[in-house]
Amino acid sequence: MAAVTTAPDTAAAPARTGDTVLDVRDLRVSFGPGLDAVDGLTLTARRGETVAVVGESGCGKTLSALALSGLLPESATVTGSAVLDGDQLVGRSERQWRALRGAKVSMIFQDAATALNPLMSVGAQIEEVMAIHGTHGRAARRARAVELLTSVGVPDAAVRARSHPHQLSGGMRQRVMIAIALAGSPDLVVADEPTTALDVTVQAQVLALLRESTRDAAVIFITHDMGVVAEIADRVVVMYAGSVVESGPLDEVLERPHHPYTAALLASVPDPDAPLAGELPTIPGRVPPLGERAEGCPFRDRCPKAREKCGQRPPLAAITPGGSAAACWYPENTAAAEDGRTADEEGTP
Repeated sequence: MAAVTTAPDTAAAPARTGDTVLDVRDLRVSFGPGLDAVDGLTLTARRGETVAVVGESGCGKTLSALALSGLLPESATVTGSAVLDGDQLVGRSERQWRALRGAKVSMIFQDAATALNPLMSVGAQIEEVMAIHGTHGRAARRARAVELLTSVGVPDAAVRARSHPHQLSGGMRQRVMIAIALAGSPDLVVADEPTTALDVTVQAQVLALLRESTRDAAVIFITHDMGVVAEIADRVVVMYAGSVVESGPLDEVLERPHHPYTAALLASVPDPDAPLAGELPTIPGRVPPLGERAEGCPFRDRCPKAREKCGQRPPLAAITPGGSAAACWYPENTAAAEDGRTADEEGTP
């Protein structure tokens, strides 16, 4: 596949964020010739900032998360660059990754019931992170585990620390997962759809907790749920078929999407305040699987605006001064589009 040409991230940092912690450039995950599952991911994340990575199943979101955590299978080949607080993550050995996981980067998995060790108490699993990295003595680790459980809203934390995962509710298990992720005070927290298995009320509580408890870290939040994006994100990266098709500040992406795929995702989200008007819009077709991805715009077979030029791969190009960028020859919500003119008619190459 042709490489994605990316534009520099010019989005202004939200007021609560600090310096850039994670800088990913042209990250690729391949399983062989023509099998690029992640094809040129580029993003940055600042301290205290949450970057949501969005897309349908099969878009490469979870593989991107696993690549940033060093948890890909041996059959995967990773190239490109991912610099975390000055450390290059790409090309590290498993031994080197063990020194980083927990201490500099941690991951919150989708299903805490399967991610937690059923044979260990939850307190012991939190303490294990500190023990591996040689922080705190045994008594101090135990006290810190209780402190972390308290900070993530677990009642009677000293008692619950002795509980096993099956003795806790789904929401409590996910809170334990967040406590484990924070035990080593990492610079980067990667959250892979951590609220998918929770009911709506508990989901809102966990999202608020995650946002509050990660103010000293950068967060990459993987999700397919645009409603969750609106609750948690500062900036949004939209992926399709392994590539970034749009990125930008939250408000710009949600209110004025530029890529037809982003617009279609947003149109398919139910609006409880809107009157009933038949069935919700859907996106026809499917995400092309590995081995079936053709040259050109990966979305063109499902896009109502597709034209002959879409047989060429569009670059991810800056569109607004606020930092929005889209990989589309005919982006929406631009002056040319609103005037009824095409990018070709405007003279765009």
